[in-house]
Amino acid sequence: MAKLLYIKASPMGELSYSIAVADAFIEAYRKHNAKDEIKVIELFNPSLPAFDFEAASAKYKIMHGKEHSPKDRRIWQGIVSLIDEFKSADKYVLAVPMWNFSIPYRFKQYIDILVQPGYTFTVTKSGSYEGLVKGKPVFIAYARGGEYKAATPAEAFDLQKKYLELILGFMGLTDIRSVTVEPTLARGPATANQKKAEAIEKAKQLARTF
Repeated sequence: MAKLLYIKASPMGELSYSIAVADAFIEAYRKHNAKDEIKVIELFNPSLPAFDFEAASAKYKIMHGKEHSPKDRRIWQGIVSLIDEFKSADKYVLAVPMWNFSIPYRFKQYIDILVQPGYTFTVTKSGSYEGLVKGKPVFIAYARGGEYKAATPAEAFDLQKKYLELILGFMGLTDIRSVTVEPTLARGPATANQKKAEAIEKAKQLARTF
């Protein structure tokens, strides 16, 4: 039995194109993997801990063996518990809309919590980086209001897929499969609904072998 972590990075619920596609993927996945555990994280619902001065200070005190307080330990343990939850999964499904050419701020906050030395990456003796979360597949449902197709001038504005797949790879997650819904705004609702339907069918197909 595998554990799948489903991360929803949109606050839009039923109005979200990325969630609609990821939900369809999950539904199809359940049919082929009925015994697997699926845990859902709604990034806009729970209160993620801020990675602020207190968190950063606690991190460096504890990781460098310096004197620290019980409060420092509590703060850092809150960060570590989220990292452990993420690393405990065998597979990942992400629903990610494009915001200002990149990803939503709550998702970036979550990433900044996860990406910590000694937990999700390390530095080798040669000075290079090595991810510590390896051998786990990721499915990503992307949604964009405009179109940012490869080999077009608009591709330069796509810092959503480019950044997310870079940082996942940095942690060791390189088996990434994705479906993109675009445009959800630029060409009107009829086109958006058609593109969503096409993306849902692709997602269902990918779920069969995930």
